Amino acid sequence: MTGYKEWLRQYKEYLQIEKNASPHTVHMYIRDLEEFQEFLLKEVVSTIDDIDMGVVRLYLSQLYDNGLSRRTVSRKLSSLRGFFRFIEREEGIEKSPMMDVRLPKENHYIPQFFYEEEMEELFKSADTSTPLGQRNLAILELLYGTGIRVSECANLELERIDFSLSTILVTGKGRKERYIPFGEFAKSALENYIENGRKELSAKSGSASSKVFLNNRGNSITPRGIRVVLDKLVTNASMTVDIHPHKMRHSFATHLLNEGADLRSVQELLGHEHLSSTQIYTHVSKDRLKDVYENSHPRARK
Repeated sequence: MTGYKEWLRQYKEYLQIEKNASPHTVHMYIRDLEEFQEFLLKEVVSTIDDIDMGVVRLYLSQLYDNGLSRRTVSRKLSSLRGFFRFIEREEGIEKSPMMDVRLPKENHYIPQFFYEEEMEELFKSADTSTPLGQRNLAILELLYGTGIRVSECANLELERIDFSLSTILVTGKGRKERYIPFGEFAKSALENYIENGRKELSAKSGSASSKVFLNNRGNSITPRGIRVVLDKLVTNASMTVDIHPHKMRHSFATHLLNEGADLRSVQELLGHEHLSSTQIYTHVSKDRLKDVYENSHPRARK
C-alpha cells in the first residue's frame, strides 16, 4: 500500500524519540498498525487518502467478528487514532478517518486477586534450601510487597536496592522512575537470596550480571521466566487457582485499599499515570466494605 509503510516508520521514530515510549508500548502500537495494514491490503485500499471512516468501521466489524473483546478493540482503535493524528499533524492527510469513530464502551472489569490466606500458601511453597528456591521466594515477596510489574522485576538492578531505607528504584512505562518501599518480609527474602542463592547462580555464568534475579544458568531472568516461577509456586502449593503476573499486582493494590490506604498513594506506588487506572481496585474494596458493614452493624439486617 502506497505511503503507509513510510508513515509507519516515521511514527515509530516519533514514539521512540519524541514520546519516549517504552519498547513494549512501541511494539504494541506498531503491531496493531501492521495488522491494520494487512486488512487494508486484503480490502485493496491502495493509498493513505483512500482510508475513510467507512474503511475503519469495516475493520471494526471484522475485529468483533473475530471474537475480540471490547477492551482489545478499544486498544487497537487508540493505536489507529494516535497514528492518524500524527499523519494529520504532519500534513500527510487533510482529515483523520478516525474523526467520527467512537471507541466502544468497555465491559465492567473486576481485577482478580489472591486472598491473604492464598498468599501465605504461596510463600510456604518456596523451598529456601536451594538457590532457586531462595530466588523464587524473593521474587514472590517483592512482587507482592511492592506491586511492581513483572518486567520491572526482571529489569531491577542490584544498585537500585537501598536496604538501609528499604526502597527500590524502578523504571516503569514511559521510562518514568519511581521509588517504592518494601517491608521486612521482602527485605529478609532479598538479603538471603543475594547473599547466598544469587552468588551460587552467578558462578554458573561466565559474565557478571547487574540484574538482581538470575536464571538457573546464571544469566538475567526474563519476564517469561518469572511467569514460569509463579506457575511452579502455585503447583508446589497444590493450589487450583489460576495465576498470572498481574494477579500479584492486583493483590498488592487490593489488600492495601482493604486495609485503609488512600487511592492516590496506591496510584503512586503502582506508577499509574491516571487515577482512573487505579480506580478499578475500588470495586473490590467496596464489596469488602459492604461485607464488613453487613456483618458488623447491628441494624444492617433484620
